[in-house]
Amino acid sequence: MGKLSPWERRYPAPAKLNLFLHVLGRRPDGYHLLQTAFRLIDRCDWLHFTPREDGEIRLARAIPGIADDENLAVRAARLLQSEGGAQAGVEIEIEKIIPIGGGLGGGSSNCATTLAVLNRLWGLGLSKEKLAEMALALGADVPFFLFGRNAFGEGVGERLTPLELPPAWYLVLVPPVAVPTQAIFSSPELTRNSKPIRMSGFSAGFGRNDLEPVVCRRHAEVAAHLEWLRQFGDARMSGSGACVFAEFSAEREARSALSRMPADMRGFVVRGLDRQPLAALLEND
Repeated sequence: MGKLSPWERRYPAPAKLNLFLHVLGRRPDGYHLLQTAFRLIDRCDWLHFTPREDGEIRLARAIPGIADDENLAVRAARLLQSEGGAQAGVEIEIEKIIPIGGGLGGGSSNCATTLAVLNRLWGLGLSKEKLAEMALALGADVPFFLFGRNAFGEGVGERLTPLELPPAWYLVLVPPVAVPTQAIFSSPELTRNSKPIRMSGFSAGFGRNDLEPVVCRRHAEVAAHLEWLRQFGDARMSGSGACVFAEFSAEREARSALSRMPADMRGFVVRGLDRQPLAALLEND
């Protein structure tokens, strides 16, 4: 079988975990100042791009609960089209594996993959700096997925420093609720005064997720999943939820915990990654 052409390939959009997430304050424009550790994991959505001659940008299939015009991959393609002067259109097929509204960054990752891949497929040649600027305009987590590796994030999440993390496995639970990020960040009971730390102060098990108490008060399912997971040690929420996770040093331990999960819970085991799989793929083209 011959090598697939770039237009025939499926491209990965990996998920992330926030190993900790501290809210330091709020800017006048409403964005929150954060510190966080982003960890890539080997759970991916998959994207396929088909050229269109009519200049239209559309999804092959709608994503439940998200209007096509609000979909971050569609918005990324349209921004790239206007900023890069592309004449061509594209149909984007998204195979959703990452839970929607789970705090694992699926939409942001789809967005970053679309920017990086269409920049290549359309031959636009936009610089990494330009793509990062566009990524931030689309969403605070999008620059991380373009960054290519695990990172210590500051600012609104766009100031990124490479972070070396030890090998780890994670049991991720998916409570049956989609948490609206905006509602959590704008919640009056959210504390926004965590003290900043230096990156050298971060190590496994450090810190907490400042959004977790707010989400647990509003969504009892998230609190119940966290409580069950805590029998295996430290457990926390990723991003603005709803997904929660515990870290294990060996795959066997993570799978043993998964096998004890109650029948009414959903979850999966993933490996932590060091590099964004898409970056390696594009470098080898």
